[in-house]
Amino acid sequence: MSMPIVAIRPEPGCSATVAAGREIGLTIQPCPLFEIRTLPWDAPPPERVDALLFGSANAIRHGGDGLAAYRGKPVYAVGEVTAQAAREAGFPVAAVGSGGLQHLLDSEAGLPPHLLRIAGAEHVALHPPHGVTIETRIAYENAPLPLPAFVAERLAGGALVLLHSAAAARHFASECARMGLPRASIALVALGPRIAAAAGSGWRKLENAPQPREAALLALVHEMCHEPRQF
Repeated sequence: MSMPIVAIRPEPGCSATVAAGREIGLTIQPCPLFEIRTLPWDAPPPERVDALLFGSANAIRHGGDGLAAYRGKPVYAVGEVTAQAAREAGFPVAAVGSGGLQHLLDSEAGLPPHLLRIAGAEHVALHPPHGVTIETRIAYENAPLPLPAFVAERLAGGALVLLHSAAAARHFASECARMGLPRASIALVALGPRIAAAAGSGWRKLENAPQPREAALLALVHEMCHEPRQF
């Protein structure tokens, strides 16, 4: 395929996406349009917390010293990457989800009553099951970065861009408008329908992965790249 594939998520996720793409024969160009920045947060008393809820490995990477108070408490992780980061940080993992945190909460029986969620500044609202409370602390933010001019030049000729969050979708759309890039030249592949909706309309093509997982996203990209008409 002559059209470039571009990942815009922040590091270290961007490099992980590039590496995962390489394993299935995709050449993905990294162009992080966000920088993850740690934010201060107040840690609730450990005795008030039964378990931790992590929706991203960034919550562990940027949780800071506050997480130390909860060592030994079980973790409910959104996916295997997040679960592995929790294990490496010394936390026991009670359950690993496969379709988002809400799906994990809905499908996991016997959740402890008091969960502490460490999250980013932009996060999806959760609805805990009856008898379970979630206390949320914001430990990091994804700070947007400008689209480099040399990348904009490449995109102007057509590209396929990967979207891993609603914030990324909105920011990328805004940067395209600022740089005068035609949406009709750019195809987007999003990690889920909520993310795809945040990108708006008018793109060459807008698809979302059948499951909110990196493997599903890249499999869809691979399929699109081998379409006879190149989408």
